[in-house]
Amino acid sequence: MTTVSVPTRESQIEEIRATIETKHVELLHMQFVDIEGTLKHVTITSEQLDQAVNGQVMFDGSSITGFTPINQSDLYLTPDLSTFAVLPWTEEEGYSEARFLCSVKKPDGSDFLGDPRNVLKETVKRAEEKGYSINVGPELEFFLFETDDAGQPTLKTQDVGGYFEPSPKDNGEKVRLAIYKVLKEMGFTIEASHHEVAIGQHEINFKYADALGAADAATTYKWVVKTVAGQHGLHATFMPKPLAGANGSGMHTNISLFDIEKQENAFYDDTDELGLSETAYQFIAGLIDNVKDFVAVTNPLVNSYKRLVPGYEAPCYIAWSASNRSALIRIPATRGAGTRVEIRCPDPSANPYFAFAVVASAGLDGIERELTAPPAVNDDIFSMTRKECFERGISNLPTNLESALDHFEAGTIGRNTLGEHAYSEYIELKRGEWDDFRTTVSDWEVAAYQAKF
Repeated sequence: MTTVSVPTRESQIEEIRATIETKHVELLHMQFVDIEGTLKHVTITSEQLDQAVNGQVMFDGSSITGFTPINQSDLYLTPDLSTFAVLPWTEEEGYSEARFLCSVKKPDGSDFLGDPRNVLKETVKRAEEKGYSINVGPELEFFLFETDDAGQPTLKTQDVGGYFEPSPKDNGEKVRLAIYKVLKEMGFTIEASHHEVAIGQHEINFKYADALGAADAATTYKWVVKTVAGQHGLHATFMPKPLAGANGSGMHTNISLFDIEKQENAFYDDTDELGLSETAYQFIAGLIDNVKDFVAVTNPLVNSYKRLVPGYEAPCYIAWSASNRSALIRIPATRGAGTRVEIRCPDPSANPYFAFAVVASAGLDGIERELTAPPAVNDDIFSMTRKECFERGISNLPTNLESALDHFEAGTIGRNTLGEHAYSEYIELKRGEWDDFRTTVSDWEVAAYQAKF
């Protein structure tokens, strides 16, 4: 039996210290995210490494969206040593910078439960108590747009490529290659890179990881994509639907459970017709039963619901299938250790820590309640009429952010997963966003009504 050596905290710190010396790292960026998943950082010098690894870097939580009131503003950053990485674009002779991804602590040393990273860690802990570890493989699509003379993004794409098309039509190929190189230097294992369906739309896939590692990777990936695109004079956006009449960007989320005691994929059963275990079917049932109640997290913007409409390959119907890409949930063909469930509604504007937490919680809820999955739908749902969908019991996802928030508040999965603090702050933030949208007079309204009435 092979024994896997787990590095000690001391050995990790010494390795980091050696890298800092070898790479001439002068600045350390202590990174974390707010409740929207927006990356933040506090920058210190490498001479403060000991303070950093001991969780002694303090910041003002009252200035961070969804964190603390001004009278309880002191918070501390505790770095995850495994996330240390030198930033390739900062390297020059005798100088470089590095980063840590951090969890947020209160002054008494306890976890700050408004920190999205801590929220996901709580979900991981609950899964472990039930005997499972969670693996996640997200697929984040993005658009590349040209910028104007002032460096501001336009809606003009830098290519006219289509799905899987190479250069010369795909002028984004060289940018994807540059992104790939940076991600690889930062420790990513890249599995695929290609042009997506819409003009200017791209995807770079990286290897799955445990839930927390996958959320860290998704956060880092978004930051790297935007940074490298900027270096090429382009703007990268993870906005779900930047172009009307074109496909939007998704964050298809592949998820599986690993049975810790049996040391095997909990979703696989070779005696089943589809190769799925009872646990997998219950997990699918949990997703279907709870999806309306968590979609406000996986699809968090007003714009998210412009993507979730028929005609653009986006899943807006609540159904599952072993292979049907028009269904909300599908089961990729790989079986055995690679058996997984893919939920296709999340988009890349979502906070990945929250998104993976609610998806995992919804599936685990199905296992706890021993829910039965409805029959699979293998027909093309996109071609069905509304009447056919109704007769087959196929319902729609919420069609706007307000409806999604109504479901989110009426259900239990959001509050139970995010915790009272993050849940309340998230509701307040998103209700405000919807109200801003609702009361804004759009260009469409002026064009449609000003001259007519």
